[in-house]
Amino acid sequence: MMCGLAIATALTFSSCATIFGGTRQTFVVNSNPGDANLVITNKKGREVFNGVTPAEVRLKSGAGYFSPAQYTVKFTKPGHQDLTVPIHFKLNGWYFGNILIGGAIGMLIVDPLTGGMWKVSKAEKQIYKTLKPQGAAEPSLTIIDVKHVDDGMKEQLIKIN
Repeated sequence: MMCGLAIATALTFSSCATIFGGTRQTFVVNSNPGDANLVITNKKGREVFNGVTPAEVRLKSGAGYFSPAQYTVKFTKPGHQDLTVPIHFKLNGWYFGNILIGGAIGMLIVDPLTGGMWKVSKAEKQIYKTLKPQGAAEPSLTIIDVKHVDDGMKEQLIKIN
């Protein structure tokens, strides 16, 4: 009886990252202006979400055995430039909890298979982007030595103290 309880406990708590981090992450995606078309594709290029902003999307953390998920979020809106944002999952610190509990099953099987060993930070789960109007010029600054300025431009210069 005691041995059975120990085995059940070991199996239950042998996947720390999956238990504490989960296998899917929720992302809040929004844009300015709103109602932008939103397409999310996985690392194989397969569409996993298609909608408009604002949106709340749950995405898998893993993409196979010991493989983190990667996604591309593409914003499109008529009259605005397209914008693409990558999502990269990183190693979940809870994965190393398997060492402390002695969960080889969690470390080598459960967390790698479920994707629980991968996560993104809370800040990365909030994707808010401003779309630039089509044809909008990027502001720029050019620094020129006064020695290389022609006479016509020199007349327009203003001395700064």
